[in-house]
Amino acid sequence: MSDKAVITCSLNGVLTDPKQHHVPVTPEQMAREAKAAYDAGAAIVHIHLRDQRPDKGHLPSWDVNVSREIQQAIRDACPGIIINHTSGTSGPNYQGPLACIRETRPEIAACNAGSLNYLKVKSDNSWAWPPMMFDNSVEKIADFLGAMKDAGTIPEFECFDVGIVRCVGMYVQTGMYSGPLEYNFVMGVASGMPADPELLPILLKLKRPEAHWQVTAIGRAEIWPLHQACADLGGHLRTGLEDTFYLANGEKVTSNGQLIEEIAGCARRAGREIASPEEARKIFGVLH
Repeated sequence: MSDKAVITCSLNGVLTDPKQHHVPVTPEQMAREAKAAYDAGAAIVHIHLRDQRPDKGHLPSWDVNVSREIQQAIRDACPGIIINHTSGTSGPNYQGPLACIRETRPEIAACNAGSLNYLKVKSDNSWAWPPMMFDNSVEKIADFLGAMKDAGTIPEFECFDVGIVRCVGMYVQTGMYSGPLEYNFVMGVASGMPADPELLPILLKLKRPEAHWQVTAIGRAEIWPLHQACADLGGHLRTGLEDTFYLANGEKVTSNGQLIEEIAGCARRAGREIASPEEARKIFGVLH
């Protein structure tokens, strides 16, 4: 078990509409939400980029200048905080996220470690959105790992299903990746791993033994027992407005700070202290 729990705040995500939810979009908004999370115990913030044009904040962006401005605003507001940059995009054109990583050199970046049919069914048995493939071929993953190596960025391997967890070990075996190893078990996506605490012991058997790990739990109030199990088993912790809008008591939040306060309570109930950004850098091997 890692004695100190590193908390990541997922500030905004790629799908949530700022007209419907309190997700930050502009550099100023991102910095304000990062500060609320930082003050509540987050050592890392995971960021997505949004279109900065008026009324376009619900759309993703891969503008390198937007990435720079957001990162700088967050660093100014939260001294020492670690940036974890998104890289997820579907389709054959992923030059935008590669450029953001190469040119802004975040300390950590998401590396989506396998493909997933991204599906959800509504209560009337119709698709919640047109079925889509979140494609992450080995060639695409290798390109991202190359960009991250060039930038001095540590990959956080995003695992949406059990087989993807096993693939990460193969990337190490074949020499595709060598370096500090972090798994992020993404649980609660309807077509991926369920947000079930009983799955965690299996995932821990399948990961590389030397690797750090955390859970991203997608859902509502039902995800909090999973967060507690993660804390109890020695994992690092993540929550934020990308992942949920609800506390364990079912209350809907308006800020990332509320969610970080709640997840810090999971760590403390497990008898663990919260890692500072400086301590998180040592735990994960972040060099810059």
